[in-house]
Amino acid sequence: MVKYTLAQCPEVVLPVKGKDSVKAREKAMDQLIELMEAGQLSTDLSEGFSPQQFIEVKEPVLLNSAADDSINQAVQILSNLASLKLKVQASREEALRVRTQIDKLFTDEVVSEEEIAELKDGFKALKSFAQANLRYREARAQAEEARAVLDQALQSEAEKTTAAAKR
Repeated sequence: MVKYTLAQCPEVVLPVKGKDSVKAREKAMDQLIELMEAGQLSTDLSEGFSPQQFIEVKEPVLLNSAADDSINQAVQILSNLASLKLKVQASREEALRVRTQIDKLFTDEVVSEEEIAELKDGFKALKSFAQANLRYREARAQAEEARAVLDQALQSEAEKTTAAAKR
């Protein structure tokens, strides 16, 4: 929907379906003529008026939408961090157990086929832990910024005043 107004009478707003176009301006002109004929227009347009003279009324861009987007993104980043932390914690014990078994490969100690098979099965857990741990460390760096965004959004006016005074 597009809205038009007149420079001579900005309180009059004429809404028209669609985007700004010649056709939309003509529809707004029809509405303007109806208002004039009904005597509801307080402005005198005796010098004439054309559809090109309409002023498109744009809705103000809400500054909060950008802040809302950054808050949503921050929460999503922190949620991802929480999921990665759980995954790392859940696989840590198994990965450490497998890691100690790997040390047996570097000794002269005899290792059975069952131990080797068990070790090979454990490589999947070790790999999963290592990848999750790396992703967690990377996500943690991002999450620091996300936490700062949320802290700022949650800070009350009194706290902002106090923080500004300390600077």
